[in-house]
Amino acid sequence: MSGLLEHFVINFWGVRGSIASPGTGTVRYGGNTPCVEMLVGGKRLIFDGGTGIRVLGQSLLSQMPVEGHLFFTHSHWDHIQGFPFFTPAFIKGNHFSIYGAIAPDGSTIEQRLTDQMKHPNFPVPLQVMGADLKFIDVEIGVPIQIGDVCVENAPLNHPGQAIGYRVNWLGYSAAYVTDTEHFLDRLDEHVLKLADQADVLIYDATYSDEEYYSETASKIGWGHSTWQEAVKIARAAGVKTLVIFHHDPLHDDEYLDQIGMQVSQAFPGGLMAREGLSIQVYTPPLTSRLMQEAKVSVPPTAWQTSMSKCKACE
Repeated sequence: MSGLLEHFVINFWGVRGSIASPGTGTVRYGGNTPCVEMLVGGKRLIFDGGTGIRVLGQSLLSQMPVEGHLFFTHSHWDHIQGFPFFTPAFIKGNHFSIYGAIAPDGSTIEQRLTDQMKHPNFPVPLQVMGADLKFIDVEIGVPIQIGDVCVENAPLNHPGQAIGYRVNWLGYSAAYVTDTEHFLDRLDEHVLKLADQADVLIYDATYSDEEYYSETASKIGWGHSTWQEAVKIARAAGVKTLVIFHHDPLHDDEYLDQIGMQVSQAFPGGLMAREGLSIQVYTPPLTSRLMQEAKVSVPPTAWQTSMSKCKACE
């Protein structure tokens, strides 16, 4: 991580919602459920532990020992099912701080991850994990400071409760907002706060408006939003880059290609999340120039954001 002390990079390891969807129709965007890694000022932040975290874990085996901060939005199956297969968590010498809000039934994230790995659900208990695991209960609305990185959170509109996160570092910011359902009569004030002037907004757009409002198969009340609502939020919040995330398992590569074209037309800074996507939120100008000479894509405004501090963490 020493080479990334002055970088803010987002890597996508799982972008699918509800259930892992491998197959010939999901090759380009990927079929793994949610896992997003942010490398920020020398810190490794991981958001959600869907099946994508298994792939992330394999990539980290060459970087031992590993230290990271794992944030869960909630504990629906598609967001925790990869955690028992996160190999670095079984290796002594690694260190992970694991964050999650207390669920409506009073259970902590530690209890829920432990229960997932108990018999008869899983053959290996969480206690077998050899890494140093520190579990931290997230308080809604209370920011978490990790060195120079400030992580804010806010409640989302989702059955059984979920929270969204905003990562702030030296004036740069990225919001991770999944799983959430928009309101029919207004924009969600919590989502707007998380997305406010963000360099990157990763937003749950499982459906299109046509699917969501379908007279025969409405998705109202299912806890997810649409790409059209994502565009509304991005515009209202002054977001620079919008990333459509949490793809429906029924949406194949061709369908997502079509949605991607519509998103980019509606919001010039919009793109579709896919496994392997890496977004350079901030790269030092010299490094950026070298990357551009090597024909590596870097957002042209990546280092032009103001360097104001996160007020929530002051």
